[in-house]
Amino acid sequence: MDLLPLLLMFGLLGLMMYFMSRRQRRAQEQQRQLQDSLAVGDRVMTTSGLYGTVVDVSSDTTIGIEIAPGLETEWLRAAVREKVNPDVEDVEDELVDEVDEEEELVDNEPPPAKDDSADVEDVKQK
Repeated sequence: MDLLPLLLMFGLLGLMMYFMSRRQRRAQEQQRQLQDSLAVGDRVMTTSGLYGTVVDVSSDTTIGIEIAPGLETEWLRAAVREKVNPDVEDVEDELVDEVDEEEELVDNEPPPAKDDSADVEDVKQK
């Protein structure tokens, strides 16, 4: 009878290990698919958090990533963590430009004229 709880504990432990390894294999497969699907022009983030645009995928183990205009670096495919939305920075730049334009318009407008007639009427009523 002392053997049944021990077998049950080992059975549960084995079941947990099976499901954990299955989840890990699934994550590895997704990462491999991502690295195999990289194409020129994809915007990516590396495992170190560096953003760039893929410019060369001719090698099986490495890719070329442009991290700044005219600055291309070579990375292992395994260093790519994820693809990111290519429009994120463009949209932010457009929003900054729009805010700057609005500020220029506000700066160029004359201050509104003050209407003293309403203040005079309030004083007369008191």
